[in-house]
Amino acid sequence: MSQSSVPPAVSEEIAARGYANPDVLVTTEWVAQHLNDPSIRIVESDEDVLLYDIGHIPGAVKIDWHQDLQDPVVRDFIGPEAFAALMSRLGIGDDTTVVFYGDKNNWWAAYAYWFFKYMGHDHLKIMDGGRKKWEAEGRPLTREVPSYPPAKWTPRAIREELRAFRDDVLKHIGYEGRRKVGPSLPLVDVRSPAEYSGELLHMADYPQEGAQRGGHIPGAKNIPWARAVNEDGTFKTGDELRELYRNEGITPDKDIVVYCRIGERSAHSWFVLHELLGYPKVRNYDGSWTEWGNVVGVPIEK
Repeated sequence: MSQSSVPPAVSEEIAARGYANPDVLVTTEWVAQHLNDPSIRIVESDEDVLLYDIGHIPGAVKIDWHQDLQDPVVRDFIGPEAFAALMSRLGIGDDTTVVFYGDKNNWWAAYAYWFFKYMGHDHLKIMDGGRKKWEAEGRPLTREVPSYPPAKWTPRAIREELRAFRDDVLKHIGYEGRRKVGPSLPLVDVRSPAEYSGELLHMADYPQEGAQRGGHIPGAKNIPWARAVNEDGTFKTGDELRELYRNEGITPDKDIVVYCRIGERSAHSWFVLHELLGYPKVRNYDGSWTEWGNVVGVPIEK
């Protein structure tokens, strides 16, 4: 089945929220109605990688962000050939629509979405509310691991415009080497206020992912990622999200870089800005504070 034959995914509920691109979200009800659709692959991506094993949406496959997406030797992502092999193993072809969901308000689901987009796959959606909403509604879970025939996914050009590296960020804040030579462009630090201020050197309960120094990249605005979601895990309305960022000077006419500690929370904010609100120039600095806070010679603020 081709992408054009996938049933319309935008519910009246999501359409009414005023997003620039409402089709990147689907409801739990829509997913429940398409569990056996061969054109769709449901993918669970969690912070707690054991959750899938104790129960998942029927037919869903698992992405382990550490084992599946990271190069085992170089601190970087897998390349196009390895990604094509992963897609084949999961039964995801060129025209397959991938629907992500996960724990922690779709925190790691958004990370997987961003990475798939970066690698060139276009047919992507997130289940609004994630695992939390699916469970709260009493929908079915299973421990049965599905098996799909290998699919053909064609490697394509990586979308470099969606990702920022350390040197890109230095240029973004007006640095040439160690010298400040120009103005700063907008940065969004999506970590907690305690991490942003330098009070914490790592995210609470994650001491293994800390840094030598605390603080934030000069000029960054602190807009914690979780402010974009409601109590039930669903995304806030388009108007609420636009106000959240506009109040900090983060507007769609600007070139924006988002970051956190290792790029996972900032991928969630990237999804809000780039996909839901349609901001055209948003990059995720996935090296984030675990890189920046350990690099010799880069500037920080507290």
